[in-house]
Amino acid sequence: MSPNIDQYQRRRLISSYFSVVLSIFLVLFLLGSLGFFVIHSNRLSERFKEEIAVSVYFHNNVSKEKIEIFQELLKQKDYVKDIVFLSKEQAAKEHKDIIGEDFMAFLGYNPLQNSMDVYFKSNYVAGNKIAELAKQLKADELVSDVVYDKELVELVNQNVKKVSFWILLVSSMLAIIAVLLINSSMRLSIYAKRFIIKTMQLVGATKSFIRRPFIWQSIKLGLIGAVLACLTLLGLLYYLDSILPGLELLADMQIVGVVMLGVVISSVLITWFSTFFATQRFLNLRTGDLY
Repeated sequence: MSPNIDQYQRRRLISSYFSVVLSIFLVLFLLGSLGFFVIHSNRLSERFKEEIAVSVYFHNNVSKEKIEIFQELLKQKDYVKDIVFLSKEQAAKEHKDIIGEDFMAFLGYNPLQNSMDVYFKSNYVAGNKIAELAKQLKADELVSDVVYDKELVELVNQNVKKVSFWILLVSSMLAIIAVLLINSSMRLSIYAKRFIIKTMQLVGATKSFIRRPFIWQSIKLGLIGAVLACLTLLGLLYYLDSILPGLELLADMQIVGVVMLGVVISSVLITWFSTFFATQRFLNLRTGDLY
């Protein structure tokens, strides 16, 4: 074979590998981004739920010592996320700052009550659960009233269900499209070598022997694409975390590691299956059908 033909074949092979790696990289980057979006959308919905306060008001004759004991006991409950105590003096000061007048000078006394805002964990912020917990709090002899925004709780839970459904639906569709794209790229790569496959088969090579180098080559290309996708995802997460620190995208490195591992495993599985079935197809073709 002349040097020119040899160089042409080498360039063609490199171009084929590059296109496969690029396709795998783009698809895995899409899947990884989708994974982070699904996980953090769930975390954001949980955080929003945990910011809904249940206000507990105490009788005026209840001492602050009893309120502190009540607060410490409540903190030990597994459904409580946080508690913020607000004395009636602090409440009066906040009202004065808001309305710009001292209403106590007009009334001659402070009509407000000592209170605390109780924040429940997200899985307890549902219509029936939060209503039952509010009922339990109100049954205590120290408590005069328990108030929370019932309509807001219902609205949040309804919207979370709708958003979760659409995210799951769109994610499933994109995942299927991603798998099909990688499969198409691998099939095109194998198609270019269909004559080599048939020649090896004609000289007596077994199907498993023929498939093995193609599968290993595809897995290697998939791993290269996965590494590039992981590095790009980390760069994107770092950038988003720097401009939107409230999202805390890099706060839980365990989640980051799970998504990255999922990207790598996906690359291995998809390339293995795609190459296996693509080579199997050409192995089963008759020689005349190759043209």
